[in-house]
Amino acid sequence: MTNLVTFPGLGLEFELNRVAFTLFGKEVYWYGIIIACGFLLAVLFCYHWAYKFGVDREKLMDMLFFAVPACIIGARAYYVIFNPSICYNADGSFSFYNMIAIWDGGLAIYGAIIMAIITVAIYCKVRRQSFWNYADIGCYGVIIGQMIGRWGNFMNVEAFGGLTDLPWRMCSTSIANYLWNHALVNEEQYQQVLDGALGVHPTFFYESMWNLVGLILLILLAKKGRKFNGQIFLSYVIWYGVGRTVIEGLRTDSLYFFGTPLRSSQVVGILSALAALVLMVIRFKTAGAPTPPLPKPGKEAVPAARIGGEPERSGDGPADPAQTQPDDPAQEKDSGEEDSHGGAV
Repeated sequence: MTNLVTFPGLGLEFELNRVAFTLFGKEVYWYGIIIACGFLLAVLFCYHWAYKFGVDREKLMDMLFFAVPACIIGARAYYVIFNPSICYNADGSFSFYNMIAIWDGGLAIYGAIIMAIITVAIYCKVRRQSFWNYADIGCYGVIIGQMIGRWGNFMNVEAFGGLTDLPWRMCSTSIANYLWNHALVNEEQYQQVLDGALGVHPTFFYESMWNLVGLILLILLAKKGRKFNGQIFLSYVIWYGVGRTVIEGLRTDSLYFFGTPLRSSQVVGILSALAALVLMVIRFKTAGAPTPPLPKPGKEAVPAARIGGEPERSGDGPADPAQTQPDDPAQEKDSGEEDSHGGAV
């Protein structure tokens, strides 16, 4: 299906087809391609920067095998919980197929984030890793995925806001029909959207740009140096929670909190931002120094015996005494902290 989307105030128009191509008789959608690209860039960034947070690259990749499917399940579960009607057929009968049909749309990012936190916490507990270090590096991947993934909403012409006459208003026939079918416009307003005099807020763009600014700020924060493990992650939760709360108020397709007038993403956004702020104050006072970076991959220190030209040790003992020590004593210390603070996340 092709949509002509225009931005009359900017003199821009785009002819969008949500189907990118057909492969073996199956349609491949731009939404899926964009999400996949966002995921790939997120993984590459986290893999490249993992050492800065004292996180072993291989263990980080191992964690993704558990986190990725868990996040998909969480994103769908969140959507179904707050929009249970999607699970039923037109005749009112329950449909398990409808409940799991993510290929027809219906994923919520907050569900994915919640499940990611749970999965990382369990993984770090089992593997004796620092939850806070994994959360710090992982939030870069999340915000990159969100920033890029929102453009999949653009290709589907969805996740837009209410009426506006701002210069960057977005218009299309499908948008006008959606607003009319959901009783969000009267007949005059419907015609104005078709004519381009009125449009809707491109909230997908607002959120993408909010995440871009957030990514830049988090990178600068990391370069300046963490004050404690978890600082980057908690800063992300505050930043995204505040932005999502504001932007969600503009949208026309929100999920609502168990039948109340409250939008679920606003409730979760406000509560998560407040919780993160409290945790940041607590950890600033109690967490201690952050875990030092691991050696930059490819520049690991050469054992002293080889530098001095001494022969390598033989026998049962290791050539490098460091091999008998934990990977990172500071990580071990922070793992202990996790037991006392991690449950509050």
